[in-house]
Amino acid sequence: MFDFVRNWIDRRVIERASISASQWDAAFAALPLLDRLNAAETQRLRELAILFLHRKSLEGAHNLVVTQEMALIIALQACLPVLALGLESYQGWSTVIVYPSGFAPQRVVRDEYGVEHRVTDELSGEAWQQGPVILAWDEARYSGHVDGCNLVIHEFAHKLDMQNGDANGFPPLHRDMDFEIWTRVFSAAFENFQRRCAHGEKLGIDCYGSSSPAEFFAVLSETFFERPDLLRHHYEPVYEQLRQYYRQDPLARLQ
Repeated sequence: MFDFVRNWIDRRVIERASISASQWDAAFAALPLLDRLNAAETQRLRELAILFLHRKSLEGAHNLVVTQEMALIIALQACLPVLALGLESYQGWSTVIVYPSGFAPQRVVRDEYGVEHRVTDELSGEAWQQGPVILAWDEARYSGHVDGCNLVIHEFAHKLDMQNGDANGFPPLHRDMDFEIWTRVFSAAFENFQRRCAHGEKLGIDCYGSSSPAEFFAVLSETFFERPDLLRHHYEPVYEQLRQYYRQDPLARLQ
């Protein structure tokens, strides 16, 4: 009964959306990554984006005004990873904060001697456990340009990872997936990636992913959608696990 009511409400939200054809065209034109989708996938993505913008609040920081076009560009990219999973994967939080450009939050860290230090890191994105996703617009607007990097997908991959606790590169798997296979595949790939990055090898995959298992999952999720051919070339078992997890096959779209 609850599902019936939820689906009925969602259909009403979609039908009443006031997004014009020109606004859709502008958003899709800004995201060449989405050119690979077929007609059914494109329609599904539009509907998810409408529901995403209905359920989430997009707030500008530092006097940034988030326009409809900006909101669509962010929502379409955020919804691509959950195209086959549904927006339920993004439950438990409600806000996307958009900065004009990189931001530098202050943090307190404790060193090995127990002394606390205030540090400032320049960031372009961040995802908080049960909190907001934070994006820098100057990077988010160009994330879908098929260069192998995608800030929006990266941060929303962290949100998927956080469904079962802190981000650790191990999101909740589907019932038909094997816990041990995932662990073995990602552990071996992570160790290999760290070694190759340490040796300065150019893989076409952002070596930021070598910093932790959580960042490895997020970076390889970017690569999975943007450059699936590259991911399969270097780490075919990882590609297969992500194909099963996201229930999408971006490589098939290229072919």
